Amino acid sequence: MTRIEPTTHKKAFKYRLYPTPPQRRDLERTLSLCRQLYNAALQERREAYKKAGQAVGFYEQKRHLPQVRAELPEYKGVHSQVLQNVIERVDLAFKGFFRRVKAGQKAGYPRFKGQGRYDSFTFPQAGTTGVKLQERGKRVLIHGVGSVKLKLHRPLEGRLKTATLKREGDDWYIVFVCETEPNPLPENRAAIGIDLGTNPHFLITSEGELVEAPRYFQKAQAKLATAQRDLARKKRGSRRRKQARRRVAKLHRKIANQRKDFHHKLARRLVNRYGTVVHEDLGLARSRTAKGVQDAGWAAFLQTLAYKAEEAGRRVVGVDPKHTSQDCPVCGHRERRPLWVREYTCPQCDTRQHRDVAAATNILARARTEPAGMGTAWAVP
Repeated sequence: MTRIEPTTHKKAFKYRLYPTPPQRRDLERTLSLCRQLYNAALQERREAYKKAGQAVGFYEQKRHLPQVRAELPEYKGVHSQVLQNVIERVDLAFKGFFRRVKAGQKAGYPRFKGQGRYDSFTFPQAGTTGVKLQERGKRVLIHGVGSVKLKLHRPLEGRLKTATLKREGDDWYIVFVCETEPNPLPENRAAIGIDLGTNPHFLITSEGELVEAPRYFQKAQAKLATAQRDLARKKRGSRRRKQARRRVAKLHRKIANQRKDFHHKLARRLVNRYGTVVHEDLGLARSRTAKGVQDAGWAAFLQTLAYKAEEAGRRVVGVDPKHTSQDCPVCGHRERRPLWVREYTCPQCDTRQHRDVAAATNILARARTEPAGMGTAWAVP
């Protein structure tokens, strides 16, 4: 197996901020001004095309920013590069729209951001200007806000590129993106196939290991139902409704954080133990088990697994899952069985096997015989 040599890549580090009440108001004000600018830039593009059939581009809108800061004094307290990033977000939204139109997909025209729908602003050159760490990582100096207390629970790595201030519910976070050098693990020729499940197992390996599905959403459904009923009873626009909405959002954030933690730990374990991990390339969340699939978070797990593998110099291979749960991995006999049949004996070779372990074994075998990944044949041992 040819070893992958990882290249320099970008890595995100997320930390909790503890702003004072005045600093919180400054963060909220900056966020509100960025949202207003986003909507104004979007409106300008819509009106220009609607009335004159002309397209307004990124650089044209960017050139107007000094005029905006001159005519609207409230924008003078916002870093110029933060405002440029807002215009870039509008431009990226339109590029994504035109790309989807060209591909014949559901386009989704860029929409205005309502209050509460715009939750972050970015310093594109944080390593140079706008954001600076202080007091050995205990505080961070933010342009227009001041020195904010920071919980640096792990050290930054590499060269700082960007910093994004993000609001999640009532809490604020800062996300640093750094350019880091490769840190490959020792060469490993071991390969494993994994079959993704929902209940009771999240993941089954070709070696027979069964990883139980944590089902965080299902476990929290009772609390969520209570909180959502409480929200539905509150009068729109009232203070109590806002409090109830925050409680619901907090529960959803907790579930997402639990799921993310599970994904990271499991992906790290697989990357440390195996040089190649082969999975089924699935069209996710499109079946009658969609709720279970979304609770398991297969797409997020595979994304986490892929970037951890790239950083460590490992391989992650996706293969066609067709018939992997129907074929016998010993003799190749194909037979359809109901989903509730978890263990069976092959009528052709009399081999007793677990359905999901057999599927994982077939997934691993398929990586040895068919092209995968980016159109290349992968040499799986």
